[in-house]
Amino acid sequence: MSSLIVSIIMPYYKKDEYIYVTVESILKQTFQNFEIIIVDDERTNQSSKIMKKLKDKDNRIIIIENERNLGAGLSRNRAVGLSKGDYLAFCDCDDVWDKRKLETQLKFMKDKKVDFSHTSYHIINKKGEVVGARIADKEIRFIDLVKSCDIGLSTVMMKKNLFSNLELNFPNLKTKEDYVLWLKLSQKGVRMLGLDNKLTNWRKLNNSLSSSSLQKIIDGYRVYRTYMKYGFIKSLISLFILSKNFLKKNKIK
Repeated sequence: MSSLIVSIIMPYYKKDEYIYVTVESILKQTFQNFEIIIVDDERTNQSSKIMKKLKDKDNRIIIIENERNLGAGLSRNRAVGLSKGDYLAFCDCDDVWDKRKLETQLKFMKDKKVDFSHTSYHIINKKGEVVGARIADKEIRFIDLVKSCDIGLSTVMMKKNLFSNLELNFPNLKTKEDYVLWLKLSQKGVRMLGLDNKLTNWRKLNNSLSSSSLQKIIDGYRVYRTYMKYGFIKSLISLFILSKNFLKKNKIK
């Protein structure tokens, strides 16, 4: 077995309908030297039962319980702090991985000598049916990323040492917390390469936080005003461009 370890970070909140399928897709990976860190951010009797069942499935599954609801971003930060991996991979608890994801992406990153990668992905509905796709750009630069977030969280793999800078972590936002981190990494010169191989199925749910238009607008503004330190007018213009590109992207199947 390779000495290299991948830590897979998964914050959990009210995804009982999907999490078992998600975890199974990880356990079936062709690359097997990993740990799965699931952060229970729900903290109910139901979620505790689910966590126990998952932990009993495999000794590589580690459960962390938040004392209070922290949200996905801060929960990921907590898991990263406890992780043992050389690489980090992120997976939301309703998405599904292709069995070759870790193996393929690790090889890609080693061949290209990069610390950050993401992939193309299928979009699936509640039933798991493919309803669309997103193609990963070969390389995303800050100038492009600031106009459109084209990186799927559950497709990302990165070197853990990128988190050694305390400024580089997930912020306390309800949505777009991953976007802020990608922007900061890109701004600091981290190369972000895309692999045009659909290795993830991203589940689009109408009742999720990420589907709330108002929340996206509020958090989108905060991305630029609070985290990028843009002025009021520049933040509004950047938000308009981001929203326009999002709507354009959503028309493409």
